[in-house]
Formats: sequence, C-alpha cells, structure tokens
Amino acid sequence: MTRPITAGVDGSEESLAALAWAAREAERRGLPLRLVRAWRHEVHDAFDAGDRDTQRQWVRESVAGAARTVTERHPDLTVTADAVEDDAVPALLGAAAESEALVLGSRGRGALVGFLVGSVGQQVIAGTERPVVLVRTEDRPAAEAAGREVVVGQQGAPEDSAAALAFAFETAAARGAGVRAVRAWTLPPVFAYSPGSLKLLDEAGGLEPYERKALAAALQPWRERFPDVPVVEHVEMGSAGQVLLAAAEHAQLLVVGRRARRTAVGARIGSGASGMLHHAGCPVAVVPHP
Repeated sequence: MTRPITAGVDGSEESLAALAWAAREAERRGLPLRLVRAWRHEVHDAFDAGDRDTQRQWVRESVAGAARTVTERHPDLTVTADAVEDDAVPALLGAAAESEALVLGSRGRGALVGFLVGSVGQQVIAGTERPVVLVRTEDRPAAEAAGREVVVGQQGAPEDSAAALAFAFETAAARGAGVRAVRAWTLPPVFAYSPGSLKLLDEAGGLEPYERKALAAALQPWRERFPDVPVVEHVEMGSAGQVLLAAAEHAQLLVVGRRARRTAVGARIGSGASGMLHHAGCPVAVVPHP
C-alpha cells in the first residue's frame, strides 16, 4: 500500500504552511496527500455552536475546502481529506501510523528563539514511529531553491542513524538536492578509554580520522542507493547541537534522529531533537529510530 504524505490541518496559519509544504513534497515524491483534521463536539454557553451533526458538517466542509485549494494549485496530486472525531493527539498519531510522513505547523518567533512547539506537536513527535516534519509559518517555496542542502545528523553506529539518513536521501533525491551529513565529536573523558577503544583509535590514526571513517561507513549504503545525490561529509569537533545548527543555517531541511524516551508520565523527545526543533531556521524532520 502506498503511504501518503499527511498534513494535520486546523485552519490556522501554521497548519496552512504545513499543508503547502506537504503538498509540494507529495508532488515531488509522486505520493498522495492526505489532510486530517481532528475535532470534538463542543457546547458553548455564550453562543449557539450547533449540535454534533452541525459541527461535523462544518468541519468536513472546512477540510474539504482546504483540499480543493490544494487541488487547484496541484491538479495532478491525489488529495483526500478526513475529519476525525477525536482528540488531536490520538487522531494525529493514528494518521501518522499510516503515512510516509506527518507534517505539522509550528509558529515561529524568529531565528533567535525558534519554533513554538505546542504540547500536541511534542506528544505526537514523541509517540509516533513515523517521521514528523515541523514547518514554520514563515516557510516559503523559495527556501527550497537549488543549491540549498538537506542537512542530516549522523551519530553512533551506522544503524543508529539509518532511518534519518534514509529520509534525508529520499527527500534530497526527490528535490534534486545534495545531502550534507554532519557528525560532531568531542574529546572523551579519560575514563572512557579502554584497551579496545584505544586500539580502534590507533588503527584509525586518531580521533578525527576515526570519526571520519565512522561517518563514511554510515553513508556508504546510501551513496550506493542514491548515486545521483551529491554528498558532503561534514565532521567537526564541538557540541552536536551547535555544529548541526550551524551547518543547517542555509539548509532547506534539517533531518534529525530521535530515540523515544519513555518515562512514568509517557514518551519524551530527546534533548538533541528538542534543541533542533526550538532553534533551527528551516523545516525540521524528526525521524524515530530503535
């Protein structure tokens, strides 16, 4: 079954930016686009909000209108629209499970402050096993101009970043863009060294050559799978968050991996992914991995 690109919509400016991004991405990848709007029947004392059937009809007309607008702009795109009577988080999690990626809007506050990721967005990102893309209200098609790279963070062993690398290369291939793969490293504390690790470092010729070889090994299968995608291997000493944000300053998309952290009060986004969401100046794709 072909998975769609899904956009969560609610009529806000944020969700309209997400919808526009999702439509362009679906068209580039040759995938269908799905619009999902969650709603609950509400009763207001101050004014007549109508009964359940009236509200349902209003929501359906609203999301159908958004779908018609997308179809007018992208006539070759297959578009479906659903109004789901449920709370936003479970509705979006259900939609994400059936999607290639879920796209949500996030209100920006400028480059210094970054995204305002609401509780719904945070819960969806933490709870889903599918990629979630956060798009700013300020995002415009011009940001996807030729020459702008898709930047992806790589860390650990090849399997630790395989899902993020896959998403980055697939996106870049669909856009005719290049990939900048970033691996940051720091000097480990003395107690982190062991005879085994010292042997590996010695064989690699030192810390930085070791990191470069690790990045090259992680990228090798994706270079082979996407031979037409230009790749820049970026290895830099420093904080992972700072290095990645600097590399993505002029990117058209930043892709980061996210390992779900479950606590007694539910799933949480890791600090690395959270930092990218709050400070990146471009759309951010958060890709979960085991």
